[in-house]
Formats: sequence, structure tokens, C-alpha cells
Amino acid sequence: MQFAEVNGVTLHYQTIGADKGKPLIVFINSLGSDFRIWRDVVVEIAGKAALLTYDKRGHGLSSVGNPPYAMSDHVDDLIALLEYLSVESAVLCGVSVGGMIAQGVCARRPDLVSALVLCDTGHRIGTDEMWNERIEKIGQGGIAALSEPILERWFTADFRENRKAELEGYRNMLTRQPAEGYTGTCAAIRDADFTQDAANIAVPVLCVVGDQDGSTPPELVEELAGLIPDARFEVIAGAGHLPSIEQPQKLSSLIKGFLTANATAAAKQEVGLLH
Repeated sequence: MQFAEVNGVTLHYQTIGADKGKPLIVFINSLGSDFRIWRDVVVEIAGKAALLTYDKRGHGLSSVGNPPYAMSDHVDDLIALLEYLSVESAVLCGVSVGGMIAQGVCARRPDLVSALVLCDTGHRIGTDEMWNERIEKIGQGGIAALSEPILERWFTADFRENRKAELEGYRNMLTRQPAEGYTGTCAAIRDADFTQDAANIAVPVLCVVGDQDGSTPPELVEELAGLIPDARFEVIAGAGHLPSIEQPQKLSSLIKGFLTANATAAAKQEVGLLH
């Protein structure tokens, strides 16, 4: 296991295939999960890119720190981790709050970002009332008290019915996250709004959403794509909020195609500049 001390917290991370000649993809996990949600995507992409996964503060094996958080805490942590690893530029692939963190890094340090893959996320997610209610309920009964409706938003009915062992495993992952880290991040999402920043994104962007996402529905992700210049929008059939779990091959194919297309475009541009 790999750990880094940044901004007063210890972050758990994993690097795979560090290769200066390949693009680096950073995977940023969702609220209530850890970096294991990317496992099947990592398997599909390993060898074609260098990969970095990590647990944001308050999740997985990373420190809780001092919640509640601001989105800038999560953004600063990722920037610090990239600097700790001497990363000069990376493709940021974030789901849900991970997508917001990716947007925040791009706004704060565009020099670190070569492209964005924004999965099942938005420029703004939910309402103050919704997040405050969730924070209160978890404060009273823990994450387990809300695990059922959360899992219904995470996964399609087909997954919940036919992949029960996996469903139980992801329930365990969710309910074993630190409650303070979960509610602290709820506060960060509640207070974050990247509507104005979206128009200033100047790198290639792929926006992806599961067709049955109950947390950030396709309409929200399409709205985000519409705010970003030249963003590409794709819907993955048969997926809820976490396509990396339900449809990893489809998501991986979109990511690989996106990276290949942009590498080709960059090469053509470079040739044009040389001539």
C-alpha cells in the first residue's frame, strides 16, 4: 500500500504502470466509496496508460482530517498529491463528487490537467435542503440508516436483483466509510458550484452518465456538457450512478476512445504547426 502526507492528512493511493511515455489517468471516487470502485476499469486500461487511484480525505484508508470540508479541501489534496508524485499533467477521471474535484483542480491548476472525464456528476449537485437533511439523518443513525436509498441510486434494479453478492459487498464498503468523512463531504458538495468555471475549461472533456443514474441523472450531466466548450456527451445503457462497477467495459471503451482521438488530434495539430 502507498500513503502520502499532504495538507495535514494521510492519503491512501495506488500507482499502476508509471511510465513517462504514456498518459497518466487519475481516478477520483464518489461519495461513500473508495478507490476499489475503479478496479474493473483499471484492469481494462492497464498497460495503455499509467494509472493513479486514491482515497479522498474521509474515505477508505485516508485520514478524516477536520470535517466538515469545503470542496477546496479535496481539490487542494489532489493538487498536493500530484505534486508529491511529481506529476506535471494528467487526465482526471472523476465520478460524482470526484467529477467536481476534477473540475476544481482544472479551475485552480489548469496546467496539471490535459483532459477531463466527468462521470455521473454535475456543475452543481442537489440542494442545500437535501444535503442538510442527509447530514442530519446520518448524524442520528449512521450511514447504514440511508444505505438502501443510496444503493438504489447507485445501481440499476437489474444489478440489485441479479448481482446480490456484489450488492452486499458494496453495501459493506458504503457503511464502513467514516460517517464524519461522509457528512463532511456532503457539506463540500452542498456548497460547491462550478457553473461559472465550466465555460472556462479549455481541455478536451468527455461527460458520461449511466442511463439509470438516480443521483446525477442524464439531464444534469448533459447540462454540464452543454456548459463546457466542445464537450462530448455519452450515455451508458444499463448503468446507474457507478458505471465503473456495472458497465466497466463500456466505460473503459469510451475512455480509451476519447484518449486515442485526442492524442491523434494533438499529433495532427503538432504536425500542422511544424509545417
